[in-house]
Amino acid sequence: MSENKLSSMLSDELHEECGVFGIYDLDGNDVASSIYYGLFALQHRGQESCGIAVSDTNGPKGKVSSVKDMGLVNEVFTPESIEGLKGDIGVGHVRYSTAGASTRENTQPLVLNYVKGTLALAHNGNLINALELRHELEYTGAIFQTTIDSEVIAYHIARERLKVANVESAVKNAMHKIQGAYSLIIMSPRKLIGARDPFGFRPLVIGKRDNSYILASETCALDAVSAEFVRDVLPGEIVTITKDGIVSDTSMCQQETARCIFEYIYFARPDSCMDGVSVYNSRIMAGKILAQTYPVDADIVVGVPDSGNAAALGYSEESGIPYGMAFVKNSYVGRTFIKPKQSVRESSVKIKLNVLKEVVKGKRVVMIDDSIVRGTTSERIVRMLKNAGATEVHVRISSPPFLYPCYFGTDIPSDDQLIAHNNTVDQICDMLGANSLGYLDVERLGEMLGSDMGYCSACFTGNYPIEPPKDNIRGDFDQ
Repeated sequence: MSENKLSSMLSDELHEECGVFGIYDLDGNDVASSIYYGLFALQHRGQESCGIAVSDTNGPKGKVSSVKDMGLVNEVFTPESIEGLKGDIGVGHVRYSTAGASTRENTQPLVLNYVKGTLALAHNGNLINALELRHELEYTGAIFQTTIDSEVIAYHIARERLKVANVESAVKNAMHKIQGAYSLIIMSPRKLIGARDPFGFRPLVIGKRDNSYILASETCALDAVSAEFVRDVLPGEIVTITKDGIVSDTSMCQQETARCIFEYIYFARPDSCMDGVSVYNSRIMAGKILAQTYPVDADIVVGVPDSGNAAALGYSEESGIPYGMAFVKNSYVGRTFIKPKQSVRESSVKIKLNVLKEVVKGKRVVMIDDSIVRGTTSERIVRMLKNAGATEVHVRISSPPFLYPCYFGTDIPSDDQLIAHNNTVDQICDMLGANSLGYLDVERLGEMLGSDMGYCSACFTGNYPIEPPKDNIRGDFDQ
């Protein structure tokens, strides 16, 4: 078992797969530093590895410079390495693995040299037919350097490029073959291309700064580089950025969409806006719904940082119970490699969070968190509050119970590891040591978005927008 999967099993936290960022400066200025700051803003989407690849659109066609490695953005890149990345077009990536091992070989962006030149690709999401496509390619002589589904996408784009007139047509042909969740940024020698799967599982936005165009997973990355938000890439859309501007192809767009609802509950930064919906406002609304559905007499409402904070504020506003800050979060905890010993697992929560005793002592506390996966972390936090003197702890969760695994880029584990799969709400409440427990009603999820856009809630309902794979696709290709 790879170290990251062991860590995930023990830490009881959910992770998103990746964050992507691309920029083309039409004035010819170097873009590496902008990609660096964009990735820094997207660090919450992946903390295992990161990379930047750049090219000079006025230079030799096959030359791509890249730096990528295991670690956080500020660990992998130095001022010297950024200075050495010369080019006016580039892509960047931060990664947490849900398919493919946590190794340096699997870091992105992937850079391919082929007969038509070079391609650099950054992918956020998870394909459900990657194994099948990979085997097909292997039987026609393809040699893979990684164990990630992103390389399957890159291969298909490169192969299709031999049959068509341009890269964007090759991307479109590849999209007809791949199935699942993907937001892609592709750099060719003279173009930057963004593509989003027809369901729109993962976000992708367009920005502009002076004479530069930007593609990114979230608007917070645009803010980080002082770019203005232009619009979202539509589900199924392919956008091509050249020296002449942006060209859009919407022929793959469809009526049915399925944006990941968990982006709004947990993954995205609260200062981001995706598909016209403010992440912060959606979390405030989740808290208000919880207060309407599960009211309780209490003295204070607190959120488990960070994604529980806005929902706690919403609960407070709706209920009239004062909002307070009960937890101090250590912001300097990066990747936590947890050893499989109970004592170390206990301390991992305390390293990240500490309770302000003065805030909760002698009080009835409503504790808002975004989710319960296996229940181990929630149980420890409830215990920490009670040890700090809270007389009652009422747990409210701003998502419905997890009942099913995700196949679209979230590492929700198999159902036998989900506490809600085999236990009732009352049983879970007892296991947490809480005085009461309430989950967000699955029927009211849409109210969080404040719009009628389609969303995926399969991890709560089992209603997958695409037929799920019969085999486990979430492990490594090299098992």
